[in-house]
Amino acid sequence: MTDDSLDTCGLDTLATHAGSHRSAERENSEPVFLTSSFCFDSAAHAAAVFAGDVDGNVYSRFTNPTVRAFEERLAALEGGEACLATASGMSAILTLVMGLLKSGDHVVCSRSVFGTTTGLLQSMSRFGIAVSFVEAADVSAWTAAVTPNTRLMFLETPSNPLGEVVDIAAVATIARAQGDCLLAVDNCFCTPALQRPLALGADIVIHSATKYLDGQGRCVGGALVTTAQLIREKFFPFLRAAGPSMSPFNAWVFLKGLETLNLRMRAHSANAGALAEWLQGHPAVSRVHYPGLATHPQRALALRQQTGFGGIVSFEVEGGREAAWRVIDGVRLFAITGNLGDTRSIITHPATTTHGRLSADDRAKAGIVDGLVRLSVGLEDVADLRRDLAAALAPLQSGA
Repeated sequence: MTDDSLDTCGLDTLATHAGSHRSAERENSEPVFLTSSFCFDSAAHAAAVFAGDVDGNVYSRFTNPTVRAFEERLAALEGGEACLATASGMSAILTLVMGLLKSGDHVVCSRSVFGTTTGLLQSMSRFGIAVSFVEAADVSAWTAAVTPNTRLMFLETPSNPLGEVVDIAAVATIARAQGDCLLAVDNCFCTPALQRPLALGADIVIHSATKYLDGQGRCVGGALVTTAQLIREKFFPFLRAAGPSMSPFNAWVFLKGLETLNLRMRAHSANAGALAEWLQGHPAVSRVHYPGLATHPQRALALRQQTGFGGIVSFEVEGGREAAWRVIDGVRLFAITGNLGDTRSIITHPATTTHGRLSADDRAKAGIVDGLVRLSVGLEDVADLRRDLAAALAPLQSGA
């Protein structure tokens, strides 16, 4: 299929066809170009490609056909003009910051983001970039935090790990009113299968491809999706010079992951919703965080801007870290690891792992209490997952 013939196609068709360009070998599955460099017809041809006067591949640090196929496919799924693939989700955020900001600029970021994202943004003070953290769901807080130097607003929605939902359209309006301020949205938890931030007014979408885009915990990667102009003028020059590049093999794995993205996200959402409802009624659980629950404070907003609630559920138990660790050590089907978005279910203690490098004060402000447990609900039989959690929670209920 040609690119033009995909213009009116649905998500599942784009996920299997966008970015595919058959070589002379006529392969049905995209090839992996495992090469560091590319050859030219002549010295003049090499000079023209290096100068950008002629399209062509130069060096796999910044041009590779397999990586480009992944970029084209993800851009199509997000409804963006262009995409830049990076070595990890965090390198995508670093590329965002280094490509857009300079000394004297100001960032407004939601307080409820991945712990390493918080740490990276805080470290930018060394380069003269100031950051203000605000309550994610409080639109007035975003407005109040703006200064004349605000150039970037950054948020996750739903947030990691509490599942707070941020009004993308409202924050985008605040950013536009500033004039030269851009809104970047981390779409890791929903993916374009459940949410398309660009259609809601965001300027840039961030991905950790390591998570649901891959879907099976195999490779590490990241991506930025935005306008072709921003990619060309702001982000590509940094990637070309600094080299936070996605490997061709990882790009091929992500291409295959995207083909089943919509199916997987619907299944993850169904399993997570069932577990969240069950956990909410469990006597050993004091609170459940999941946007699909009727008790979630931003459920109405999630229904407006998402088409599903995702696969991440967090819950709190009484007894702090000791009780949370007891639950984690008591499961058998859930893997104890810091990743998420896998076909296999995962259990994590955010306060001592993903958010463990934050200060105690920053964790408290972000709601990361010691009794909090995060689940990345996989694709197993939900009855088996429920039974596994019930056994792990039983000692808390009995007081044993």
